[in-house]
Amino acid sequence: MKKAFLSGWRREGLCRFLFAACEKEWERMSKIKRAYHYRFVPTDEQKTMLARTFGCCRYIYNWALNLKSASYRETGKSPGFAALCAMLPALKTQPETAWLAEVSSVPLQQSLRHLDRAFVNFFAGRASYPAFKKKHGPQSVTYTAAAFTWKDGQLTLAKTDGPLAIRWSRPLPDGATPSTISRDAVGRYFVSLLLEEEITPLPVSPERIGIDLGLTALVSTSGGEKVDNPKYLAQEEKKLARAQKRHAKKRKGSRNREKARRRVARIHARIRDKRRDYQHQLSTRLIRENQVICVESLAVKNMLQHPTLVKAIADVGWGEFLRQLEYKAQWYGRTLIKIDRWYPSSKTCSVCGEVLASLELDVREWTCRQCGTHHDRDLNAARSFLAEGLRVYAAEGSLQGSRNPHS
Repeated sequence: MKKAFLSGWRREGLCRFLFAACEKEWERMSKIKRAYHYRFVPTDEQKTMLARTFGCCRYIYNWALNLKSASYRETGKSPGFAALCAMLPALKTQPETAWLAEVSSVPLQQSLRHLDRAFVNFFAGRASYPAFKKKHGPQSVTYTAAAFTWKDGQLTLAKTDGPLAIRWSRPLPDGATPSTISRDAVGRYFVSLLLEEEITPLPVSPERIGIDLGLTALVSTSGGEKVDNPKYLAQEEKKLARAQKRHAKKRKGSRNREKARRRVARIHARIRDKRRDYQHQLSTRLIRENQVICVESLAVKNMLQHPTLVKAIADVGWGEFLRQLEYKAQWYGRTLIKIDRWYPSSKTCSVCGEVLASLELDVREWTCRQCGTHHDRDLNAARSFLAEGLRVYAAEGSLQGSRNPHS
């Protein structure tokens, strides 16, 4: 299959570096772990058991975090995952924590594993120091094969009264195993089923594209297309402000305050779901249509410090969109080229390469003094990204070839 694609390309006389891009993605393909996310509606008994499980896992996580922190302050050492797991049976026999035995032991052990992973990430510099889990807000627990029964397409968790009423929104391939049970801030329940599968790469495409991300237009492409930013937060902003105001006036601890909190959470969930769906549709279309995608590597966390544009930057969701492009490119045999964030794409003429000394943010169109071409700021940036991405990729390919002449 791979040889047929590449031979077809050579007959069409396409660019040389695209052959290397395609071959590199083919070599990279292997089995991946993929999660299938479904919503389910639990019965009252299942809600009670899941609430207990969430609470017990949260308690064990916080208990272990406090124990590790205190032990390290006193002795310079802290118990590891195995030592903490060995303490669980004794903890269940104590009168004040005997309720831990009411739930399955597997999610409790997985909570300790998550804490161990959190400390690994902290010492590796990938995350901050682990924080205590809160009672309110999203909750999740992890199961393994020892804590569920999967029979005839029905999933039954340990110590629950029956199978979960899962809404099968899409077909589930064979071989999937339950991984995580979660509840969001609105009160919706979800199950994630993990599957190891090999994704077939998409047919090779001759198309290449440069992408500029913005606030007015979410995506501007080197082909002249502008995709509008739907601004989902701005659409719901008045309704959200009204719901938050009502929530703030309710007495703390009352049922009315909890109802008001859920109304606020429901609005946030609606905004998040619509934004995520829009990003998935757009990123999938770009991946399907183009073999090579050149995009700027943005420092979104730093940009969120902007004093006036922070709300608009958070609403547009650049970081999530780039994340989707990256993993979908790996899955489907595409090449995603990230351009250095300091590259002057907007100030560089995509026709002759002339670079302006300065270009204010409010200037949306400009004319090159060298060649006389009139540019749209965003479209010119996208074309500059494409040219720079192809140049960088060709340079890397020639460098690798010089290092390995027998490749």
